[in-house]
Amino acid sequence: MTTLRVLIADDERPARQKLRRLLSHHADVGSVFEAATGTDALRLIAGERPDLVFLDIQMSGLTGIEVLRALPSDAAPHVIFVTAYDQYAVEAFDLAAVDYLLKPYDRERFERAWGRARDALRSRERREDLERALRLLSQGRAETVERLLVEDGGRTVFVPVREIERLEAERNYVLIHAPPHRYRMRVKIGAIEQRLDPRRFARLGRGLLVNLDRIVEMVPAGHGDADVRLTSGVRVRLSRRYRHRLDALRAAGEGAR
Repeated sequence: MTTLRVLIADDERPARQKLRRLLSHHADVGSVFEAATGTDALRLIAGERPDLVFLDIQMSGLTGIEVLRALPSDAAPHVIFVTAYDQYAVEAFDLAAVDYLLKPYDRERFERAWGRARDALRSRERREDLERALRLLSQGRAETVERLLVEDGGRTVFVPVREIERLEAERNYVLIHAPPHRYRMRVKIGAIEQRLDPRRFARLGRGLLVNLDRIVEMVPAGHGDADVRLTSGVRVRLSRRYRHRLDALRAAGEGAR
């Protein structure tokens, strides 16, 4: 039996441990390497020549995309992206990556990706496909998105941005409130903020993004803070640290009435 050399590149240790546990159920997995930064991933790909890389998009040092761009054509491994990206990336993954795992994923989703990886390793897809994907990703990163891709109960759901009322940080996750639905996405709120139109979404606190079109009114709460009422009836606090947002929020509130 031919054993596979696998690299897990993710800057979160629990994420690396999860993949290592899932890989341990497969007898055809030989050596497993780990990289906590994009720089380490690049060094290990060049030195260890893994057959397959589980590659997080957002890592310190170099991003996953920058890692792939830096590789010579004869050193490009097969890749499963581990990501919380949007529809632009999905189009790119369909072109070039073996598959993608959208955080948080379960064992069933991992096994589907693993099956596709085994098939791809047998067929030895071409580097040109990867290059096409990187071009698409570059195009996507320069634009704001109209939908977010979320895993929900084993399904992949596209959530229209216009339906989102607010987003709240919860450690390494973001809660996406799109009444009457709520989704949980493994991504940092700053990463989502970069993909949203700043004319439509504003940061009201360190871990809170609000759709300006969903603001009904603002009421002073003392000490420079304000309570913001949203169309769902939920009230959120506007921190005085984000007082510079007031003019934009007031204008949006007037427009929504």
